Amino acid sequence: MVFFLLFGRVPIVLLVTLAVALYLTWIELRALPLSRMQKLWWYLLVLLTHFIGYLALRLYAARRGRTA
Repeated sequence: MVFFLLFGRVPIVLLVTLAVALYLTWIELRALPLSRMQKLWWYLLVLLTHFIGYLALRLYAARRGRTA
């Protein structure tokens, strides 16, 4: 999303990968017992940072699953 704002145009490849990242985020968050506000926070993080935010979510989910 930051790339889109900086350059003013959306390459189709980045738009598709952003949609994939948001879909994978939705799949990942279905299994986690989080409040709606926490889930919204993760969606917005992925929306704004793209796959870096999704990787952070995967690390969070893996760590949470290992410690629970």
